[in-house]
Amino acid sequence: MVPRDGVAVIHRVGPIEKDQIKGLARRVARQKGREPLGERLRLDLERPGSDRFTGVLWNEHGDDTLTAYCQLHRDPAAWVIETLIDPEQPAGPDGPGPPLLDAAIREIRRQGGGEVSYRLPAPTAAEESVALQAGFTPSREIHQLRVALPLSEAVIDSSPRVPVRSFRPGTDDAEWLTVNNRAFAGHPEQGNWDLDLLRERQAQPWFDPDGLLVHEEEGRMAASCWTKVHGTGDSALGEIYVISVDPDFQGRGLGRALTVAGLEHLRAQGLRTGMLYVDRSNTTARHLYASLGFSPDHVDRFYSIHVPRGDGLTPSGPIA
Repeated sequence: MVPRDGVAVIHRVGPIEKDQIKGLARRVARQKGREPLGERLRLDLERPGSDRFTGVLWNEHGDDTLTAYCQLHRDPAAWVIETLIDPEQPAGPDGPGPPLLDAAIREIRRQGGGEVSYRLPAPTAAEESVALQAGFTPSREIHQLRVALPLSEAVIDSSPRVPVRSFRPGTDDAEWLTVNNRAFAGHPEQGNWDLDLLRERQAQPWFDPDGLLVHEEEGRMAASCWTKVHGTGDSALGEIYVISVDPDFQGRGLGRALTVAGLEHLRAQGLRTGMLYVDRSNTTARHLYASLGFSPDHVDRFYSIHVPRGDGLTPSGPIA
């Protein structure tokens, strides 16, 4: 249940908590104009038995309205956290952000501590100030880029064409995972996929094997482009979800060829806008996407902190 005038930490989501969290997420989405929780956290919220889920519920009204929420996801290498603050609440240091982060960090300490990555999608200055005052430091920037569809004739004519086919679930799984993990070795989100994670994505309503384009060379999978559709109607977005090029085949223009193939597939589905995410530090990819006509829409920022192991009895106060 939502706490009455205070904070509650939960490790399993019941139907009441889920409704409250989703209601808050919808209010935040209307304010920001975009999905406020990342994909991994949304999936954790849907899995009632996820052992990677922890939620912090915060209520200042003394009723059943959720004022603020923080969700924690524990990966083998690090924690990932995100927050939702009711649009009617102050977003800065005078709002529920500081006590919510304080409660989340104390819970991480109680569970053994570790490296923590805090995602702020398109943050305001007030939201960033809360992260900095809590001891987090800036670590990454992820740019969302968009492009109008169809692509210009000049872009299409200057891009190589390669044969592609649809992904075959159950047949291509293992090879796709090998190529993906080789292509993204060391990447914090994409470089350690396993079969369970892949099948979880395949079970989502948006998954379409025809939208996962595979290119083969020398009798093996060389590259792929996985597309995803968000929403419906004129506001729908077609995402280049994952571009994977095996290191053995890099430097041949396959990244550009597969991106164009994916965007053409999305246009054939009636999409008018293409979208993708790219790390600011990936200058090669950013130059490629700029040459295809992509331009920035917004920036998601990540902040990091190391939380030491605690004994579960740490009193309230600054982090040591």
